[in-house]
Amino acid sequence: MNSSETLNVIEVDKIGSATSPLSLTKTVALKASTILPRPGDVVAVRALTDSATYNMLELPTGRLAKINPGDLLLCVLGRRRALKGFVGDVPATVNRGDELHLLNMGGVIGCCTGHHSSLGDAIKLEVVGLVTDENDKVMNIADAAITPQTELGESAPIVMIAGTSMNSGKTFAATELIKQATRNGLRVAAAKLSGVACLRDTLNMADHGAIATASFLDCGLPSTVDIDNLAPTAKAIIGRLNESNPDLIVIEMGDGILGGYSVETVFDDNELREAMAALVFCASDYVGAWGGIELMRRKGIEIDVVAGSVTDSQMGEDYIENEFGVPAANARRNGRQLFELVSRKLEETRARVAA
Repeated sequence: MNSSETLNVIEVDKIGSATSPLSLTKTVALKASTILPRPGDVVAVRALTDSATYNMLELPTGRLAKINPGDLLLCVLGRRRALKGFVGDVPATVNRGDELHLLNMGGVIGCCTGHHSSLGDAIKLEVVGLVTDENDKVMNIADAAITPQTELGESAPIVMIAGTSMNSGKTFAATELIKQATRNGLRVAAAKLSGVACLRDTLNMADHGAIATASFLDCGLPSTVDIDNLAPTAKAIIGRLNESNPDLIVIEMGDGILGGYSVETVFDDNELREAMAALVFCASDYVGAWGGIELMRRKGIEIDVVAGSVTDSQMGEDYIENEFGVPAANARRNGRQLFELVSRKLEETRARVAA
């Protein structure tokens, strides 16, 4: 059977949210194989195993559904480099009957090469076929992508939220800022610019008041692992958010400023640095906070507020302010304080621009 031959038309049980740019139905046409698989290719797979710790699939609605052995799923090829999750890559070829693994709950799949010790083995998946369009071409989420932009243009003020790693408190800080700004009468748009594809965080942003949301998934990326330059993607996403005429844009950089998700390329772009009105940095301990401050200073960037779990106690806030000379605020205990610190920075930026 050659690589262009259509296998059959099947109906799957569940669709992963990583496919959401394509608005797929459960009935799809398949081909048997491809010799040049790409990140973002849509693949139909059958779940072979279960997992006690990682067995849920996020659907395009945002709802989580249990993955059962035997389920037919629509997923997307991609890479992951999660310090506290799974690590995996796109295989060199994809053929019917190959074994792959579930790398994240959004339905990004690939060859798993490792995982955090808190997790069991990744769910094993058997390739049923690659999803094709009416021209027998393998469908890829990039087919419905926002076009990358080389220039940013005019933008609402941008608050950037970065951190040491996943689970350092970035999403909580972002959603709290969105909530507080919305309650103060501001129209807030929000985005997630790096990480691995999942709708959970942008849906959370919308739940807290964001009038518009977007992510790298909208640019056809299943993850931002090994992207040479994420700045054109960032500019495209910011451009899309500015179409909603927001007063403020809150952006979360998923994962950490180190770690393989190309976060550093955003901060290396001069136009994005100029557009950044405030930078909130989330860390889980003093060394992480200090490291973030120092790494950013080497780039000529000052962190405006330290947040995250390092500030979960008042002692943490006090230590950072006294020893590092950087304002600190905890999103969980005092979201209003975090918003007030960011607001002061926004006003300073507006005054500087006006002058």
